[in-house]
Amino acid sequence: MAKSSSVKVRLESTAGTGYRYYAKRSTRAEYKVAKKKYDPWAVNEETGKKGKHVLFEEKKMPPHKK
Repeated sequence: MAKSSSVKVRLESTAGTGYRYYAKRSTRAEYKVAKKKYDPWAVNEETGKKGKHVLFEEKKMPPHKK
């Protein structure tokens, strides 16, 4: 059976809220994924309300539970 050409990665918010997304990236990529996405827990400094677009960076996936 052939190996998959993509791997699942965890994207964690740089705002420090602990909010995360899961995405796929190429296994051949030599870079870490960083995307600007919506964090519903991050507080917007201008308005004082929750919800803001922040940078999400790739982190190590947690170990698989059996």
